[in-house]
Amino acid sequence: MQNTATPTHCPYCALQCGMNLTPVPDGGVEVTERADFPVNRGALCGKGRTAPAVLSSSVRLTSPLVRSGGTLVPATWDEALDRIAEGLRRTRAEHGPDACGVFGGGGLTNEKAYTLGKFARVVLGTSQIDYNGRFCMSSAAAGGIKAFGLDRGLPFPLEDIPRTGCVILVGSNLAETMPPSLRFFTELKENGGTLIVVDPRRTKTADHADLHLMPRPGTDLALALGLLHLIVAEGRVDEAYVAERTAGWEEARAAAMAHWPEYVERITGVPVPQLREAVRMFCEPEAAMVLTARGPEQQSKGTDTVGAWINLCLATGRAGRPLSGYGCLTGQGNGQGGREHGQKADQLPGYRKLDDPAARRHVAEVWGVDPDSLPGPGRSAYELLDALGRDIKSLLLMGSNPVVSAPRAAHIEERIKSLDFLAVCDVVLSETAALADVVLPVTQWAEETGTTTSLEGRVLLRRQAITPPEGIRSDLEVLHELADRLGVAKGFPTDPEEVFEELRRASTGGAADYSGITYRRLAEENGVFWPCPTQDSDAHPGTPRLFLDRFATDDGRARFVPVSHRASAEEPDDEYPVLLTTGRVVAQYQSGAQTRRVDELNAAAPGPFVELHPRLAARLGAAEGDPVAVVSRRGRAVAPARITTGIRPDTVFMPFHWPGEGRANTLTNPALDPISRMPEFKTCAVRVEAVES
Repeated sequence: MQNTATPTHCPYCALQCGMNLTPVPDGGVEVTERADFPVNRGALCGKGRTAPAVLSSSVRLTSPLVRSGGTLVPATWDEALDRIAEGLRRTRAEHGPDACGVFGGGGLTNEKAYTLGKFARVVLGTSQIDYNGRFCMSSAAAGGIKAFGLDRGLPFPLEDIPRTGCVILVGSNLAETMPPSLRFFTELKENGGTLIVVDPRRTKTADHADLHLMPRPGTDLALALGLLHLIVAEGRVDEAYVAERTAGWEEARAAAMAHWPEYVERITGVPVPQLREAVRMFCEPEAAMVLTARGPEQQSKGTDTVGAWINLCLATGRAGRPLSGYGCLTGQGNGQGGREHGQKADQLPGYRKLDDPAARRHVAEVWGVDPDSLPGPGRSAYELLDALGRDIKSLLLMGSNPVVSAPRAAHIEERIKSLDFLAVCDVVLSETAALADVVLPVTQWAEETGTTTSLEGRVLLRRQAITPPEGIRSDLEVLHELADRLGVAKGFPTDPEEVFEELRRASTGGAADYSGITYRRLAEENGVFWPCPTQDSDAHPGTPRLFLDRFATDDGRARFVPVSHRASAEEPDDEYPVLLTTGRVVAQYQSGAQTRRVDELNAAAPGPFVELHPRLAARLGAAEGDPVAVVSRRGRAVAPARITTGIRPDTVFMPFHWPGEGRANTLTNPALDPISRMPEFKTCAVRVEAVES
């Protein structure tokens, strides 16, 4: 490679911040500022700055590994691929195609996600494929589709945020999870706008709020309904907009009117004067937005909760208008594109539904197969993992670490151990990879070209900056080799641009239409917003703002969805009197499989902790730093106490990045939303105990 800077994007969160990569003599790369990308304008968080550290051979996998006598030992690529093919072939022969499972990740590029879904359905013939993005924004997706007929994280670019009048930010600590985005909210306030943060913790994000609402975990639905009740009672409904652009208002209105302010205060703990102030701040400016994240979404009623916040936007005319709307802050780097193109259990490329005959015909024609040969929808992520070792005997896993990231993680770890065969493709030996029969070392972001789709719906081109070490192959090469060994010699190219060209054809006419997007356009235009059905940029520049003329429903109207508050799947009782909520810290990312291998990040966030209120700490006799145990019906986790008045007295918080005795997801509840199949990560009943040193 020439020693010149390559413009590309960060491998971590859904901001996909722009950066330049310059090769350095030791074979790695140096990250430098890339000011031309509008999302971060050169700014990077610590994770982005230190991302090249994981390219080092001292922390990454450098050879295929196979299990021999209970131990993973180095092997040749042919030996490892042959063993995977044989494991999958044997499972199909003995138990049928649906005994083979495939589990993907929201960090895979569009090309990889597309090929993985195609591999599952064409080569293995299995319906059992899903991905960890199900744990990210599936409730927001389901709510958006119900209301608007289309799901895209943000229906407007981030640059619109500073120009609106008010933002309600629900369940997001973006100051830590995506720090470069905080400037949009700082600029909002500098321009005279206001920020309302909804969070049971006084986070770094809440420190920037004009109004901080601290609801009890699991009560965001009641809070949204209480605000809508006040909007109706105070005569703040945009009646003309509701009549012209929506349907279903009367039913939604009736449901909201059952949630009067004092009732909502009893449920949420948010005082009525704060509810009234939030309504005033949201309704007085001409434009406003509601943005949700995992807080309200990772609940067993997450879809309804998102629907209630969308109803708030619709009733006030704050959707499908400039500088207004509902949006979701996607978490994973390609959480949006990852589900659009086929690794989600019920979807085909282009955001087509797998049970739609026309969609099946279209995609089958692109793939050159009989539509009837495509399996139907399969299990959602948690349900797939829960079926391991029972209905599903073999698993091919790419870009995910469910031993740390799945709810009820100790149970999922046991299910993984019970498999007949497990193959993992990863860049590091994650806790899940350590249990595999075969582990394949694959290329990373700086070593490969591919596309991702950011939280804005902006399709981006990540460019290869350095040559991968000898012996490392891409996920596309892995799938090509496995398809060939399993009898499908064609249809699985290894060149990412060739894969993207096929993806464009498969997405044509779909909700997420990429047919007008090319690698050339992505390079020249700094990304293109989907849908984009025409290659000519003058004829169609992409769609940065959705719904300004009509919504993506049959009649063009948005749909109110009548919803009512209901309890979380698990409420506190005498045995488990406290609520646990989980989340992230600024220096670690997701399951920490990569960031926990970076010295600078570990120095900033060396391990798990339990955040608790001084009153709870006093009852336990726990001081700052003392080990405390958090116990749920699913297990026990131990970590040092971090005592703060910035959390509700009835709530404790744990970050979920670490394995071992401090694994937060040992405790979490896999109760599923009936529509999105999202597990209830954000609230469960626990007790907290002092631990003798």
